[in-house]
Amino acid sequence: MLLSDRVAIITGGARGIGRGIALKFAEQGCTLVIADLLEAQAKKVVEEVSKKGRDAFFLRCDVADSQQVEDLIDQAIDRFEKIDILVNNAGVGAVPKSITELSEEEWDSVLAINLKGIFLCCREIVPHMKKRGYGRIINISSMAAIAPPAPSINYTASKSGVLGLTLDLALELAQFGICVNVILPGAIRSEMWDPLIPPGVNPDDFFEEVGKTIAPMQRVGSPDDIAGVALFLASDLARYVTGDRILVGGGAPLLKRV
Repeated sequence: MLLSDRVAIITGGARGIGRGIALKFAEQGCTLVIADLLEAQAKKVVEEVSKKGRDAFFLRCDVADSQQVEDLIDQAIDRFEKIDILVNNAGVGAVPKSITELSEEEWDSVLAINLKGIFLCCREIVPHMKKRGYGRIINISSMAAIAPPAPSINYTASKSGVLGLTLDLALELAQFGICVNVILPGAIRSEMWDPLIPPGVNPDDFFEEVGKTIAPMQRVGSPDDIAGVALFLASDLARYVTGDRILVGGGAPLLKRV
């Protein structure tokens, strides 16, 4: 197994991409801490992981709150004595808006979760990883960071910031045996898309059209598509990979043939 005896924290692990990564890691021998605000859904993921024979537990955490993040890391280490892998997946979407329509509160709330939350989690985990001389940090950004599909400047700025944070942190931590990389998902079918599905439209039909529109592979992705890449980056197969970004979007943003 690729992650035998490894311990991972996955923020936003209750559903979507986070859940997909949790289940994939569990299949490869990883012990898991599921951090989220969605308690009921997170506990279901813990049950799913347990059925795979792996240990897991849920900790409620708002990643934009420094005290809650500190408590998350402390409790995880108290329980498992180490954290090998941190997956910064917690994030929120944003309804497309012109910059002139965007409020300061909307800007602050998205940046707080999508970017500040990653900073806080990394700041807390890095001393522990440096002490052990080992660590894997995987940040989840978005294809929107390099190819925004629609005006949504708060979301785009937050996800672009994740790229810069990843590069800087990878440079700082390489000498300590800590690899830091970022995944840029394209259109992945998850609950984050729910607000964008028009009323009365069948979700299957909606996602089929989305896939045809934006991905040369003619389909949207699944959380499992992201989980496979995360597994590679979390494992020792990627021991010489740091400061890299991997686009997982079915060929997007390549131009499709007409």
